[in-house]
Amino acid sequence: MKPSLARGTRDFSALEVSRRRYIINTLQKNFELFGFQPLETPSFENLSTLTGKYGEEGDRLIFKILNSGNYLDKVSAEELHVDNHQALTKKISEKALRYDLTVPFARYVSMNHGQLVFPFKRYQIQPVWRADRPAKGRFREFYQCDADVVGSESLLQEVDLVQLYLKSFSDLKIPVTIHMNNRKILSGLAEYAGITDKLIEFTVALDKLDKIGKEGVVKELLEREIAQESIDKLEFLFNQTDDALENLLQLKEKFADSEIGLKGVEELEFVLTQSLNLGVDMQNLVFNITLARGLDYYTGAIFEVKADEVAMGSIGGGGRYDNLTEVFGVKNIPGIGISFGLDRVYLVMEELQLFPEEATTNVEYLFANFGGEEIVEALKLIMKLREKGISAELYPENSKLNKQFTFAEKKGIKNLVFLGEEEIKNGTVTFKDLTAGEQKTVSVEEFLGL
Repeated sequence: MKPSLARGTRDFSALEVSRRRYIINTLQKNFELFGFQPLETPSFENLSTLTGKYGEEGDRLIFKILNSGNYLDKVSAEELHVDNHQALTKKISEKALRYDLTVPFARYVSMNHGQLVFPFKRYQIQPVWRADRPAKGRFREFYQCDADVVGSESLLQEVDLVQLYLKSFSDLKIPVTIHMNNRKILSGLAEYAGITDKLIEFTVALDKLDKIGKEGVVKELLEREIAQESIDKLEFLFNQTDDALENLLQLKEKFADSEIGLKGVEELEFVLTQSLNLGVDMQNLVFNITLARGLDYYTGAIFEVKADEVAMGSIGGGGRYDNLTEVFGVKNIPGIGISFGLDRVYLVMEELQLFPEEATTNVEYLFANFGGEEIVEALKLIMKLREKGISAELYPENSKLNKQFTFAEKKGIKNLVFLGEEEIKNGTVTFKDLTAGEQKTVSVEEFLGL
């Protein structure tokens, strides 16, 4: 049997794991700096927990888990041939791999709201699964790194999350632009165009503008039975200026009769203005009126982060979801959260060569194996280095020195140490810096930094 990987999954080498850990550690440090606490949830949830939370397209991408045992015994022959796949799915699958971290978080809050102190801020760094078509930067198994706040309606949370995004990407040295919109603005646009009953269809199509262009969006709107007259009223969406506040001013005029639209403009204006007051460069913030993120649960702010110098989809996104816990029977718990796409962040950093040297975990010292008594002395010295937090190991076989040299170079080990009969007699250590090519002999005390 020829070994192979399932499509959309990957193995990670030591270097890749070290670099991913560097990104995770940077994000975790900032999450905790901003007052978020860690949380983990199971890799799979009840299917009913996940369905109906991600919109029509999202539901199709949920990885369902077949019930264990002879689940088909419960399904009649007639049911196996019906066209009602949803009904059949309920018979054979009751669980699914989590699609994101937000819905499981909402489920956790709903189950534990009596014990939580609000506002409750949590971060979560775990894998998620989507039955998507694999492509560059798109995988079926990937990590999300989320930060959410629940129990607060204050727009200062949005301002704080903008700061969290900018600081985190600044620490990773990735130049980014945060695209912003508000779900209430999208509702206002639907009211303005007379398509309130088609809000979801409208936002799902609009969210594809980057992928399929204006013509593609218009075509999809027509296919979703949105009248040409309504589409004509929305023509201005495709001709926005670079001035976010000017675009918001234009919307205020169009939303004269839309209370929800005006509310969205007011909220976004507050977030933009406060961010600018805190010294954020307007170049880093974009009011993207076509940004929809076709998820049913957003009710206010919508964020999407894009790397400035790499052609790739979003590397982060999120928004406000004030009604999400209601589906679990718990009302009046507003929430907002953002997510970092670890895998895409990695690809961006790799392409821009942004990983620092400390993002690798190469062994500092490899001790050459001379056999006999020297092994014991080498192991003693290795133990002392490890006690000081310095990585070291002994080459396992008493092989030719050339072979040990080659091993060290291929492994990217920084120093090769020689502790032979002469060094042991004199209380010295000889080591070669394999990067610089320099060799030194020093006392054991000096080598250990004593």
